[in-house]
Amino acid sequence: MMRRVVITGLGAITPIGNNVSDYFDSLSKGVVGIAPITKFDPSDLKVKIAAEVKNFDPSLYMDVPEIKKLDLYSQYAIASAHQAVSDSKIMDNINPHRFGVYMGSGIGGIDIFKTEAIKQHEGGSSKVSANFIPMTIINIASGLIAIRYKAQGPNMAIVTACATGASCIGEAYHTIMLGKADAMIAGGSEAAVNKLSIAGFQNMFALTRRNDPLCASIPFDKRRDGFVLGEGSGALILEELEHAKKRGAKIYAEIVGYGNTCDAHHVTAPVPDGNGAARALLIASETLKSNDNVYINAHGTSTPFNDKTETTAIKSAFGDRAEKIAISSTKSMTGHTLGAAGAIESIASIMAINKGIVPPTMGYLEKDDECDLDYVPNKARKTDIDFALSSSFGFGGQNAVLGFRKYK
Repeated sequence: MMRRVVITGLGAITPIGNNVSDYFDSLSKGVVGIAPITKFDPSDLKVKIAAEVKNFDPSLYMDVPEIKKLDLYSQYAIASAHQAVSDSKIMDNINPHRFGVYMGSGIGGIDIFKTEAIKQHEGGSSKVSANFIPMTIINIASGLIAIRYKAQGPNMAIVTACATGASCIGEAYHTIMLGKADAMIAGGSEAAVNKLSIAGFQNMFALTRRNDPLCASIPFDKRRDGFVLGEGSGALILEELEHAKKRGAKIYAEIVGYGNTCDAHHVTAPVPDGNGAARALLIASETLKSNDNVYINAHGTSTPFNDKTETTAIKSAFGDRAEKIAISSTKSMTGHTLGAAGAIESIASIMAINKGIVPPTMGYLEKDDECDLDYVPNKARKTDIDFALSSSFGFGGQNAVLGFRKYK
């Protein structure tokens, strides 16, 4: 018998709030976290905006010697995990052998990689930090979290590009459902706002060239021309239902579906008919009821092809019902946080269920005939939500969709 899995803890570091309460409050108010870049001088780039995390204080979560040995993506991951674990109150209530971590990143320690490469080029190999390798490798965040919380069960850093966070949560769900663990810390983290990353995305024409923060990330709008790079981290505590009930845990929602498919079509472009995404949506929605009020937190990157294809996928998966589903892209406020997006947006979906508030798609002004669904434009909507889907799609044709249900 498959075991039921619930969410009992949440943690978030985002461009619009460094905890879950502030993050969702900002989403509900339509706060846009996109602004001129402050981390470096972008004067020689065409793209001069990003969605940076603001006022992050790593000393709240780790001591100074540790901070100096960690790339920012690991710092964000540890911070969000700390919040989620504290929120769940799971410590001292879990067998460490049945407690695991799946925390991934799309890119990992790219900022340190860039810095150390410059040091070698300018000063020779002796200038490269002894901490270079552990600072950059993608699995180090997952490992550090496991060390911190004595989580001796399954541990992986799944990498599926921009679907990473969702993939980690989905695979953690399967791990608990199949009886391999009782609780998991799962999510994604990214800190890629640097000149190298932006130059790469800019030169492949993936980023918007609009440098007005309020009309830059405008998913599903006819004017959209690319995404805005963001950063941050999200962490969830997934727990077997009876284990959670036995210890009296607070339950945010039940995770009831995970669709994992591949387009097998192109390195960066989705398959035009949205077939892979549609199949992932359907798999994640297998328990959907005809009378459920549904919300979809869309991948919604604000790129011309993605948003059109995602709309096609939603129509293909849900038919006439698609027109009745509230859909929004919170990337209009957070930018695209790459490997962290699936986790950060899952938290938005779960909080939407809990608060009865659908976050808006900000900046939506001009309708595109090829994107003709209900995108909750510019203002949050109060409504009871029974079932929420969080969609994440990544380079390589990766599709990961998570299904969450109101716990009763």
